[in-house]
Amino acid sequence: MDFFTAFLNSLPGAVGQGLIWGMIAMGVFITFRILDIADLTVDGSLVTGGAVAALCITMGWNPWAALLAAVLAGMLAGFVTGFFHTVCGIPAILAGILTQLALYSVNLRIMAIGDSAKTKATLAVSVDKYDLLVSARYIRDMALNNPLVLMIVFTVVVIALLYWFFGTEMGSSLRATGANPNMARAQGINTDFCKVLGLVVSNGMVAMGGGLLAQYQGSSTIDMGRGAIAIALAAVIIGEVLLSKVFRNFALKLLSSVIGAIIYYVVITLVLRLGLESTDLKLLTALVVAIFLTIPYWKGKYFSKSVRKEVSQNA
Repeated sequence: MDFFTAFLNSLPGAVGQGLIWGMIAMGVFITFRILDIADLTVDGSLVTGGAVAALCITMGWNPWAALLAAVLAGMLAGFVTGFFHTVCGIPAILAGILTQLALYSVNLRIMAIGDSAKTKATLAVSVDKYDLLVSARYIRDMALNNPLVLMIVFTVVVIALLYWFFGTEMGSSLRATGANPNMARAQGINTDFCKVLGLVVSNGMVAMGGGLLAQYQGSSTIDMGRGAIAIALAAVIIGEVLLSKVFRNFALKLLSSVIGAIIYYVVITLVLRLGLESTDLKLLTALVVAIFLTIPYWKGKYFSKSVRKEVSQNA
């Protein structure tokens, strides 16, 4: 009984984390599913968003303005990756690694601005000292300051904007580039521009998630993005495996990534309550991603074969 009570008490926190990571997962969905690019910039741009948002808030900025600055910083990181890939001819996965590597030093510098130290690995943004958009402190409050309220609104607005954008001519060009770049070029689409644009939009969303996460947990840390790509991919894949048969609309596919992130954090919370050490979370994440990647493959390889055999026998 005590176990279930503790688990239920921790559910709001898991959902809050899931909603924020759902924002990051939607950013990864753009590169992973739409552009068909494995962008490893995510681990760095998430921290950049958190560092910029935390720095701006400590400097007295409005939290909305700080979040906008975080988005712009993430978009710049995505542009750098896109520049490396399209202009310098560096493979996309390596371009992301290079940008992520560079961002480690940049993020340390950002968090040390205005401080006597040259580099800084942690920057606190206490709710007692600054106005924050979201804070884990109010996760169980039945009031408007509960971060779940803002995050649900945020999620709906972002999905609506992305649905609109990818329905425009530019968004359709971006989708065509990911689906078949050769055909897209034959239709007169500038595929290099579309790749850069996709990386810019994706990392802007990831940085926005990083800015919200820094406020939610009360600090920006240099390692808050470690393993972010794995968690975001886990969210995308969980959502696809569980909801792909139902969620066929583009907006619903984005929503499935958010739901996948919530499910992931609920499962993580449950496993931690069962006694797993927090140091084993990376191992658990890897196993979750591997399992949900394997399920569609096994379904296609074994289940479809049995269906075909039954059809041929009945014929």
